[in-house]
Amino acid sequence: MSPVLVLLLIAGLSEATGRVLPLVSRRPGMSRPVVVGLLLTGTLIESAVIALWPRTAWALAEALQSDPVPDAAGLVWTPGLIAPLVLAGVLAFPWLGPLLHLLLLVAVGATLTGPLADASGLSWPAAACCLAVAGFGLASAVELVRRLVARVLAFRVGESFA
Repeated sequence: MSPVLVLLLIAGLSEATGRVLPLVSRRPGMSRPVVVGLLLTGTLIESAVIALWPRTAWALAEALQSDPVPDAAGLVWTPGLIAPLVLAGVLAFPWLGPLLHLLLLVAVGATLTGPLADASGLSWPAAACCLAVAGFGLASAVELVRRLVARVLAFRVGESFA
């Protein structure tokens, strides 16, 4: 397994743990298989979103350019780029404070901005905007799906008791 994949899974597990722990604390009667299933599913989804962040930003950067960079491989995670994100995830679970979590994600985004600007030929502010839009878009999509699933599950539970 490559170091990047391991770091992506650790970052995803950290994010998933931050989402599942508040749920477990509110519902102490949850069974272990359900909690483990939520953690595994959340880890895979969060890892996929983290993996897509630089690729989505690269696609936005290409869309902004009038003449694409020839033979450019795009922005991809390297162990040096993803390590701060893993550290951010371990130090600040989302449930510890959304503001701290947001600040750490901004710091990781700023770290990615330089390589994106160098690889794409965009200015630093344009690359930062691409990363911000990509991160916000991916986070919004995941949050929308999370809320939709919660509503569907709540509806089914309410329907079975009626």
